[in-house]
Amino acid sequence: MDEYGRFVDWDKMDVSAQSQDTKELTCTDFHELKQLARQGYWAKNHSLRAKVYHKLISNIPCRTVTPDANVYRDIVGKIIGKRNSSSLPLPEFVDNSLIPTYCLNAEGVGAIRKIILCIANQFPDISFCPALPSVIALLLHYSKDEAECFEQVCRILACNDPSKRLIDQTFLAFESSCMTFGDLVNKYCQAAHKLMVAVSEDVLEVYSDWQRWLFGELPMAYIARVFDVFLVEGYKVLYRVALALLKFFHKVRAGQPMESDSVQQDIRAFVRDIAKSVTPERLLEKAFAIRLFSRKEIQLLQMANEKALQQKGITVKQKRQNVHLAVHAENFKSEIVSVKEMRDIWSWIPERFALCQPLLLFTTLEHGCSLSRFYSHSEGHEPTLLLIKTTAKEVCGAYLSTDWSERRRGGNKLSFFGTGECFVFRLQPEVERYEWVIIKHPELASTGSETENHAQPASSTLSSSSVPSDRLSPFLAARHFNLPSKTASMFMAGSSECIIVGGGDGQALYLDADLNHGRTSHCNTFNNQPLCSENFQISILEVWGFRD
Repeated sequence: MDEYGRFVDWDKMDVSAQSQDTKELTCTDFHELKQLARQGYWAKNHSLRAKVYHKLISNIPCRTVTPDANVYRDIVGKIIGKRNSSSLPLPEFVDNSLIPTYCLNAEGVGAIRKIILCIANQFPDISFCPALPSVIALLLHYSKDEAECFEQVCRILACNDPSKRLIDQTFLAFESSCMTFGDLVNKYCQAAHKLMVAVSEDVLEVYSDWQRWLFGELPMAYIARVFDVFLVEGYKVLYRVALALLKFFHKVRAGQPMESDSVQQDIRAFVRDIAKSVTPERLLEKAFAIRLFSRKEIQLLQMANEKALQQKGITVKQKRQNVHLAVHAENFKSEIVSVKEMRDIWSWIPERFALCQPLLLFTTLEHGCSLSRFYSHSEGHEPTLLLIKTTAKEVCGAYLSTDWSERRRGGNKLSFFGTGECFVFRLQPEVERYEWVIIKHPELASTGSETENHAQPASSTLSSSSVPSDRLSPFLAARHFNLPSKTASMFMAGSSECIIVGGGDGQALYLDADLNHGRTSHCNTFNNQPLCSENFQISILEVWGFRD
């Protein structure tokens, strides 16, 4: 059909969707290019898309010595020899990945394995890259020959711009991206996340499939549209599209029984057959409607997850169940929650801490109802988990991102601190996790007459967070990234008289100094059910830390 169609099986392609108009791309402005990519300007012209890909990839900053087409022509005969390409063994770093055919002809399918083996020869530092077969298969559509495709893939792999992440090439990078995706799902797809927790024993194992959804299961017409934008905007696009896929899966399958015994298999099947329910345009529209963190914030979150994995010694592929099921039935005992409930809570916390095991720091059954002892046992631990069981058998709690010793900054006054990773939750009578908000004023402490002298009056207790564009999101903990203190926000408060934890959707929790009584504040945002009774008596209170 054109000079770039050598490897394409045109009988399998929807040629009617292709335009024969001879269009050119002359713009160089990034913002204009981004809009054209999102709109699919070159999506319906095979030749134009090939030229655009060549232009975008040639502009990727690379290592000084990056293998090119001539290198491929020199080494392919030595590496492949006379062996049949279909029987060539793949290197371990592709991890038995699917090798999508993407409407390639027999020559194209054979070329995928040949190019992978030549890349393995030229990039010995690649240890884990399951997305590689899909990227090669896609670029073969828009290459004149194998050598040209090899050169384009090499440029993507050899990108040396620290701010421009493209394809994961180590298990550490891949695994931390899975953890980061889990963090993003937890924040932006809470309904879908709740479903995953209910139907899966290991949520991270489900989310570790996220790249396979894109580079493996997604049909050719869809991944090509994603790749159009990916080459312009980078890695963040992949997170956006994967989140959109999960949102659509939940929307389409909500209330329906699982089609198999594995939600992983169900999601894969949904993505493979996505054309039955969602168009490529609608998928991208959904993806870019998500108000995601900035690229820098995601990069910081990824760095934190990588650091957590390195500290645990997890840098090579291993059996996941030995790593991520941190709450073991044989060594976990709580008087408030069951092992299953604690695992549910673990699925909500940031992935870098979900690698740790729970460690009981304080319980009123053993240490008594003393706020000073609460502080002495909790200080020095970050983060912590607060669990409360009321005399009415309600169970609620809070994930607290910051060390309680931070309260001393305010002297004897009620001091506010913490980050946007804090949240409150309810387990009984129904499970509910509340999105975070910032505590702007300590007015909650004045709702009871016994504390009126310790609080400052204010017009409102809680407010939905609003972060200026020139600041990092308070979702990220400042101390983890050595950021200025201004990036931290106020989600926790503590003094010798009381504790306040600001939760989400207008929820806040207040505990008296004797740890016998508590109150909740509920602004009725989104008509969510209250955290627990407005005034309650504490039956048991526990504080848990995180053990490496």
